[in-house]
Amino acid sequence: MTKFVSIVAAIGAAALTLTSQAALASPSSTAQAKGKARLAKILEGRTAGKPVDCIFLTPSTNMQVLDGTALVYGHGKKVYVNVPKYPKSLDSDDVIVTYQTSSSLCSLDRVETLDRASHFYNGNIFLGQFVPYTKQ
Repeated sequence: MTKFVSIVAAIGAAALTLTSQAALASPSSTAQAKGKARLAKILEGRTAGKPVDCIFLTPSTNMQVLDGTALVYGHGKKVYVNVPKYPKSLDSDDVIVTYQTSSSLCSLDRVETLDRASHFYNGNIFLGQFVPYTKQ
């Protein structure tokens, strides 16, 4: 009987190890790795400038959500990268809603996420500074 209990305990420990390894390779970490790879590709050939607290947005300003990584504003010669306080919460499947106090988007403005399908509130994003990256 004790041999049987030992075998069951060993199987349980092996299952727990496999489960924790699967959790380490969760979809969120995979999404974050893809987000970091996309950011590296966007920044390729660009030089970082001095971080700023606010950026001016126009109706044509492009915004990209890089899963678990950053928000990227702009396109072409100059882009601004904002790494929020908790970037792991960024999900390109969410809708980003900004509550701006002026025509500029600032690091202190309120930003919320909504589920794209249900439009239910998901949480807040706490913006950091915007780092400009320019192509030479």
